[in-house]
Amino acid sequence: MSKTKAAFVCQNCGFSSPKWLGRCPDCSSWNSFVEEETVVRPASRGVSYREPVLLHTVESLEQERMKVGMQELDRVLGGGVVRGSVVLVGGDPGIGKSTISLQLCQKLAHSGKKILYVSGEESIQQTKMRADRLGAGPQDSFFIVNVTDLDAVIDAVKKFLPDLVVVDSIQVVYSPGLSSSAGSVSQVRECAGILTQLAKQTGISIVLIGHVTKEGMIAGPRVLEHIVDTVLYFEGERFSSYRILRAIKNRFGSTNEIGVFEMGARGLEEVGNPSQIFLAERPKEVSGSAVVPVLEGTRPILIEVQALVSKANFGVTRRKTQGIDYNRLSLLAAVLEKRLSLKLFDKDIFVNVVGGMKIDDPAIDLAVCLAVASSIEDKVIGFDTVLLGEVGLGSEVRSVANIALRVNEAQKLGFKKCILPRSNAQALKEWKDAGMKLIAVSDLSEAMKALWKG
Repeated sequence: MSKTKAAFVCQNCGFSSPKWLGRCPDCSSWNSFVEEETVVRPASRGVSYREPVLLHTVESLEQERMKVGMQELDRVLGGGVVRGSVVLVGGDPGIGKSTISLQLCQKLAHSGKKILYVSGEESIQQTKMRADRLGAGPQDSFFIVNVTDLDAVIDAVKKFLPDLVVVDSIQVVYSPGLSSSAGSVSQVRECAGILTQLAKQTGISIVLIGHVTKEGMIAGPRVLEHIVDTVLYFEGERFSSYRILRAIKNRFGSTNEIGVFEMGARGLEEVGNPSQIFLAERPKEVSGSAVVPVLEGTRPILIEVQALVSKANFGVTRRKTQGIDYNRLSLLAAVLEKRLSLKLFDKDIFVNVVGGMKIDDPAIDLAVCLAVASSIEDKVIGFDTVLLGEVGLGSEVRSVANIALRVNEAQKLGFKKCILPRSNAQALKEWKDAGMKLIAVSDLSEAMKALWKG
């Protein structure tokens, strides 16, 4: 028999302590400990023993996937929903978690799959209103139930035996065996663990919708992210129409893929060519604007980087970034000041990645540097020019991966000139007569000469 014991649990990270603490020693959050009852299971006595086998004698089984029919979503999932897998979808309130889950159910139900939608936060009528707004037609294999009791959820799953179960959301589902309130770390961990075990035993795929904390993390992140198979996060501004779905963890696919959607009146619509979207309102003849082809998984995307340099007030300089790492901007500003003698010590620097994208690709370094230089010198970067390359501390421009994909995407959108690392240019000799001029540079000084003196 399982027993329960009282403990103080951090509601941000799940750290457990026998006594109350003002500050969590694990995540450093203040006043986050709440007394909860945790389940203590006795050690198993009669553990069955299995004889080890040779790895090469194990039969390889290909994972069966259910194709959703939305290319952006299928790409992020690695080709579709794997049977028996557990997918966690997180994001800010109102960003589209329930919308995309309902669209996922509609697509699979239309293809003949049996779907069970567990609506814990909304009534059945409210969910029906949202489904009508999304243009859902009558489907004989799409079932919905409004329950929050975990035992009732399990009974419904065993009764209907669907192909896919959506739980909206995991924070409102509770286990009657625990006295702690729904949404606490103990409840979230226990319910997610039981549902995951159910998915593995029955082969039913389960999608869990998770709320986020004020820091932008799913409540109980370490607990949930270790339990489930796939973690998907929605990115983007809540009041912007564009959404980016990114795979943070995926046991059955790549974690580098993203899906781009646009929120419309009929739900989330796929964006087939996000490069055109991010460059649609790019200003002409304005300094501080540069375009760079970044790589998100296997997909090249052209984005605009904007920089604004202005004189600091009262001698206190500021460095503000949106979409790139703040420390990276500080490093690149130091390189510009030291190697190119640009006077930035008394200047405020603001850098923004248009469209709400968050970029970790080092190929953006050259575009950031030249956008800052363009702003401080008030010189315009050519409207048909793209820039890419990693910048080192010696101002050298280093090579980046998958250069052919990046240049090809820029050429498709009509760009005529590309400034790139010299080591990458040697691998693109065939592009000389392909309608795009390649300018190879070794350092930032050469790149600036190529832009404004060449």
